[in-house]
Amino acid sequence: MSGGYMGKLLNVDLSSGTLEEEPLDESVCRQYIGGYGVGAYLLYHRMPPRVDPLGPENILGFMTGPLTGTPALIGSRFTVLGKSPKTHTWGDANAGGHFGPRLKFAGFDGILASGISERPVYLFVNEDRAELRDATHLWGKNVSALEEALKSEHGNDVQIVSIGTSGEQKSLLACVVNDRGRAAGRSGLGAVMGAKKLKAIVVKGRLKVPVADAEAIRTLRREYLEKASSFASSLHEYGTCSGTVASARSGDSPVRNWGGAGPVDFPLERAEKIGEDAVVALQERRYACWGCPIACGGWVKVGAGQYALSATPDSLGHKPEYETLWSFGTDLLNDNLESIVKANEICNEYGLDTISTGATIAFAMECFEEGIISIHDADGLELTWGNDSAIIALAGKIGRREGFGDVLADGVKTAAERIGRDAEQYAIHVAGEELPGHDPRFMPALATTYLSDATPGRHTQGGGWPPPGIKVRGTKTKYEYHGQAEDFYKLMTSMHVVNSAGLCMFGHYVYHIELIPKQLTAVTGWDYTLEDIWEVGERIATMRHVFNLREGHNPLARNVPGRMVGQPPLQAGRLKGITVDYETMRREFLDRVGWDPRSTIPSEERLCELGMDFLLADLETFQAPPA
Repeated sequence: MSGGYMGKLLNVDLSSGTLEEEPLDESVCRQYIGGYGVGAYLLYHRMPPRVDPLGPENILGFMTGPLTGTPALIGSRFTVLGKSPKTHTWGDANAGGHFGPRLKFAGFDGILASGISERPVYLFVNEDRAELRDATHLWGKNVSALEEALKSEHGNDVQIVSIGTSGEQKSLLACVVNDRGRAAGRSGLGAVMGAKKLKAIVVKGRLKVPVADAEAIRTLRREYLEKASSFASSLHEYGTCSGTVASARSGDSPVRNWGGAGPVDFPLERAEKIGEDAVVALQERRYACWGCPIACGGWVKVGAGQYALSATPDSLGHKPEYETLWSFGTDLLNDNLESIVKANEICNEYGLDTISTGATIAFAMECFEEGIISIHDADGLELTWGNDSAIIALAGKIGRREGFGDVLADGVKTAAERIGRDAEQYAIHVAGEELPGHDPRFMPALATTYLSDATPGRHTQGGGWPPPGIKVRGTKTKYEYHGQAEDFYKLMTSMHVVNSAGLCMFGHYVYHIELIPKQLTAVTGWDYTLEDIWEVGERIATMRHVFNLREGHNPLARNVPGRMVGQPPLQAGRLKGITVDYETMRREFLDRVGWDPRSTIPSEERLCELGMDFLLADLETFQAPPA
């Protein structure tokens, strides 16, 4: 097997309790890299179409990439994947921290779990040895208590990925958590883990990841550390919250459930109260994911008052990321930073996606404002904009599926269906996934990403921000919608390789694009060029897309929230008067990748060029577009 891979997968049948090792196919790795690239290929071949996402036939994967756990810069990520119960499409989410590298040190490139256990279990993996253990005594514990209990049993040198009680209760807002607060947040995959009664995976090991050219990768690391862009310093100093005030100023941050205008509805003096300087003032110490020189994370403390952190003995919590500051701050018109830190702790403990949870509360607040729900419906909570105490109370209710929180616990699409009374018009989502804190009215290419990627409504799938070395049209021409397909193609395909290789998206924006093929070549021993990266990324995108086509999901049939694209346009603020011509951008993207403009089925010619002719026999089974 090539360098970068441990060479095997662990297949876990939770229904029967059997575990089986499987050699990793080298040719598949060469074609699809790892992570959700290899994962999509495997699940397409192993799962029948139209399975129940919460049923036994759905496979839940935990996949690393070839650069995970190696000296490669920013190689700390792993991906959780499966069919999403939230969107009923391909689902994936990745996280940093220490779990991904430790999974490889325990001897495996990935774990694929099928079936449903009769009782709660956890998987213990220790250097090529694995076993399922009873987790009945752990069921009902939230993340910090769970990690403390498992480390007490197995030692502090283990790494753990788990679900909180929201996953146990199959909330579609549930995510998968490691390192007490690094979350694979999107796609509702915590609910899949809960449905399978798989409470946690514990990994332990000191094996080494083989590297084809150890001297070359060490040299690249030294060389590119010196070439890091200025963004590295900003990330080191503040983390992702470094962009909070700037995004509020520019209009990048949606406000007031996407219906308001920034910075009119959330003035800059309020944004500064939850901005980067305010956040780092609460920081006790920095936190770095495994092997990362940037160290953008941090531990913060709110030691007294109603929002004091209380989940752990040291009273420290993860520093909130930009998306959390947006979803529980800017979007809710909430400038109480301590409440946002507390909301972050609540979500990390229950295992909730902060983006979707905050967005769901924004939906509820607008429904309250419009008289669709009453204070009685909301369990006595006055859901007015910026009401920080109500926000915290409702976040806890969502985590517990308690009262009105149970109505909201599956996200805005399902909540609107339960509430009725025209609530749907305030449910801002694409195909069931709440949108992140980046507005296509500010960055139009994101409309193509949100509407076309295999995982709907996701900003981490490329198309937005260019890394060093990719020249795209400047901000002055971003509203010239014709002719953007080639830029979008390069940003999208490179991001799919970044995600699949086990690299961090933010590190991707720090280091020159040429570092991707150079690191892959040094670690795997296979020769990669930048042109190879575009092609491999397209192959990965196509594999995930075809998974959806077989499910009967045509992205052209997805709902398009008017507020997302400026229909009607805002009447005030930085984005006043803007309507995004997403149809032109999407049409030209489909033409660039050779997907039919109506059915989005890839052309036979392009599939053969990508080495995906094994799909040709399936083309006629894909669902035709709606009339």
